[in-house]
Amino acid sequence: MLLERLSRAAAARDAQALTRRRRIAHSACAPRQTVSAAPGDEARPLLTFCSNDYLGLASHPAVVAAFAEGAARYGAGSGASHLVSGHSVAHQRLEGELARWLAPHVPHAQALYFCTGYMANLAVLTALGDSDATLFCETLNHASLIDGARLARAAVRRYPHADVAALDAQLRECDTPLRLIVTDSVFSMDGDLAPLAELLALADRHDAWLVVDDAHGFGVLGERGRGVLEHFGLSSERLIYIGTLGKAAGVAGAFVAAHPLVIDHLINTARSYIYTTAAPPAAAHALLTSLALIEGDEGAARRARLAHGIAQLRGGLAPLCARAGWQLGDSATAIQPLIVGENAAALALSGALEAQGIRVGAIRPPTVAPGTARLRITLSASHAADDVERLLSALAATAMTTEAAA
Repeated sequence: MLLERLSRAAAARDAQALTRRRRIAHSACAPRQTVSAAPGDEARPLLTFCSNDYLGLASHPAVVAAFAEGAARYGAGSGASHLVSGHSVAHQRLEGELARWLAPHVPHAQALYFCTGYMANLAVLTALGDSDATLFCETLNHASLIDGARLARAAVRRYPHADVAALDAQLRECDTPLRLIVTDSVFSMDGDLAPLAELLALADRHDAWLVVDDAHGFGVLGERGRGVLEHFGLSSERLIYIGTLGKAAGVAGAFVAAHPLVIDHLINTARSYIYTTAAPPAAAHALLTSLALIEGDEGAARRARLAHGIAQLRGGLAPLCARAGWQLGDSATAIQPLIVGENAAALALSGALEAQGIRVGAIRPPTVAPGTARLRITLSASHAADDVERLLSALAATAMTTEAAA
């Protein structure tokens, strides 16, 4: 019965062009990566625009060397959870540095390191979202925030995307002792920014907390790469900030920065922190080098190159969208959504690019709404201008083929 049911589900996914298949990378994360479609298939080089390695630090020689140094010093694994024996001095130093970074924006901040951003989001919402709380969740939040809200004991209300007035009305109606506004900073499939200044003003007005998942802003936004709070110049004890360290920082893991009492509560009650083996200390050791690069002159130069690539791509895509009937999302970040519409059309466009040696993933429901399947083009500081031009030329050739067929 189980296998029959799973077989029917697989057939239904195929019929809707919703089947997902993994690719196998044979080389390091970089704009040019050797990839095979399945075990045993021949691997071939592809120019990729689907990584979240926004600053190109995943393969940076200094970060790689720091990871190797950390492994030589601390070993390959941590051996246990943080509360048993797995909390290394490397973890402690990383948390101290992250707290220093966020202190101007989250007064008295302490930081807590997690294995993944998913686990950090689950920790915050399940540990704070008790039966006395209401979670006010942005409609386009990441799946990890959605799942954290589902697992919490709190009441949950969703507000429309970036609709501050609707959220204000919901908060006015709320009578629970604890209120938490929960939002992405940069929305992962659209690339636009949440109106955080307005959300923080609502938090002040309604005695609420503001939980910000800055997965796609940390390292990229702000003059020194300290993320969306630096970008908007925000500071408040009401902020609970979640940053990801496997994207722009180039390594792995995530962290929560908040008031010391919030961090102490997570250490003592967050199940996704307590009941899991700590990340390898070598990763934390490498991240100290990543942070130094992000904060320094090299980080500023990489953010400038990334901004140039974003402008080049958007300038080239605008006329192509008009010709091909595509829609370019309203994004000034490294995430550039090229909305195609139907699932099969998005898969066909992704396949046409791959035939030309370029890899861009097709994003389909349930990750995005039905009828908004897209290519999620992500740029890195490691992409050269010629790389972006090659992508634009390949898209233009595909658009011409589509026009001819029509």
